[in-house]
Amino acid sequence: MDELRRRIARLAAGSPRPVWVEGMQVFSTERVTEPLGTVAEPALALVAQGTKRSVLGDLIFDYHAGQYLVVTVDLPLVSQISQATPTEPFLGFGLPLQPALIAQLLIEAGPAIGRPHDGPGIATSDADDKLLEAVVRLLRLLDEPRDVPVLAPSVRREIHWRLLNGPQAALVRQIGLADSRLTVVARAIEWIKTHYDRVIRVDDLADHVGLSVSSLNRHFRAVTAMSPVQYQKHLRLQKARIQLIAAPHDVAAVGYAVGYDSPSQFSREYRRMFGAPPGQDAARLQGMATVQE
Repeated sequence: MDELRRRIARLAAGSPRPVWVEGMQVFSTERVTEPLGTVAEPALALVAQGTKRSVLGDLIFDYHAGQYLVVTVDLPLVSQISQATPTEPFLGFGLPLQPALIAQLLIEAGPAIGRPHDGPGIATSDADDKLLEAVVRLLRLLDEPRDVPVLAPSVRREIHWRLLNGPQAALVRQIGLADSRLTVVARAIEWIKTHYDRVIRVDDLADHVGLSVSSLNRHFRAVTAMSPVQYQKHLRLQKARIQLIAAPHDVAAVGYAVGYDSPSQFSREYRRMFGAPPGQDAARLQGMATVQE
């Protein structure tokens, strides 16, 4: 953990990094941040110092030094750094999860007997020494740029393998299974993301993924903790919030851009989610030190 913290702090400070591991992120901040929404893609997020909070609907996930969050499907999360100081800044590491790599590992490892995952597509756990060591070795490769293209794929592969054999194995395994509930919901989510600014008929969405409406609603709620229509609403409002930070005075135009025909409905639903009217919330965000990964 000490080496992990040192390396993340050095990289986040902007030290030279001529070769970077594709998709990998490091992050540091000395202050608590404003809660901001984003659609999180499948990834591992490991905390080396401080605490972070991610919220999915009514579900709250707090994870601190030595713990990680794993997201296995695109989810509309509201996240913030909840513990950070100038003397002990928040330090984090992120790495996208690759479905094809997980599928390959499952094939090579052979049949595995385990309980199926029946919860949402997100979870937190303690990171064991094997996972931490693999992450540190990935960061060490940046000291020798010529090593990165040759050795990084094998270390990334090991990190995926450690997750597949860790406490969230059942959840991570679903990413690599073509017929898993998670994969079906992921196809539905991709369709919603493409049509988020239009009226969505659940019947059409169910036909698109090959499920009945009742089965789609059941699986979708189990994975995302919300219905497809609620998911679309979260996605619309989070996209609107990002646009409003740049244009706080164009509330009606932003509402129309994300799919709302009624400015009053847009303002009402925005206030319900973020606690303030759109223009007021955007002006407040502009005046604060905000951080969005």
